[in-house]
Amino acid sequence: MYYDFHLHTSFSSDSQAPMESMIQRGIALGLPGICFTEHMDLDFPPGELNFLVDLPAYEKICRELKEKYADTISVFFGLEMGLQPHLKKEIPTLATSSDFDFLIGSVHVADRLDPYKKDFYEGRTQYQAYHRYFEVVLENLKTFSCFDTCGHIDYVVRYGPEKNKDYSYRAYRDILDEILKTLIEKGIGLECNSAGFKYGLGHPNPTEDILTRYRELGGEILTLGSDGHAPEHMAYDFPKMGELLKACGFRYYTIFKKRKPEFIKL
Repeated sequence: MYYDFHLHTSFSSDSQAPMESMIQRGIALGLPGICFTEHMDLDFPPGELNFLVDLPAYEKICRELKEKYADTISVFFGLEMGLQPHLKKEIPTLATSSDFDFLIGSVHVADRLDPYKKDFYEGRTQYQAYHRYFEVVLENLKTFSCFDTCGHIDYVVRYGPEKNKDYSYRAYRDILDEILKTLIEKGIGLECNSAGFKYGLGHPNPTEDILTRYRELGGEILTLGSDGHAPEHMAYDFPKMGELLKACGFRYYTIFKKRKPEFIKL
């Protein structure tokens, strides 16, 4: 089984899972290691959830449990940072605020709107909304270099009015290629997020065609995460991921320790 390098617990405002329950589930699944990547979305649009983590408390519990379970499973300390281009000073400061093992940079906000909500799609076709989301991903990638992998780059298709109907790599090829080339040029990894299967898309985020294209362009740093917010969603559909990634041209995936990549054979 594989390392799961994208997990949330009750330290993230959209999860109620105790961290220890996630570790125990990881052990039950036979995972060699897990990385917690709690949400930290600075200046998130006002709403029910603020997506801010109590970083000192989170780090304290994570390190205590890492020690407690050291003989059974490897536990890593990470963060999922919500990227927005205007946070030019705040994001790099956050990235160096603790001794992280791993940092995900994700786009959860575009034009001050959350693609999870309907107002992001109002007044636009689905193509226009998705393309605009990708433009914002690219803008963030050109602004920041202080993270290890880019999370779920086609996150928007989870929540669009028709989800991934009529969505394909080919339809957005130009902007997606620019995103992938920017990642490669900057030495930032691409995440394969298995939650796409949980959301009924029938594919990971991003899709197999995008993963294949990343590899064709020379991309090598590929991280694997379930984006699990509860024990039952950990390592979601991981048993199929090895063959899926091999079919996309990969022979290794990547974990990070102290922000340094290690390549693990699939």
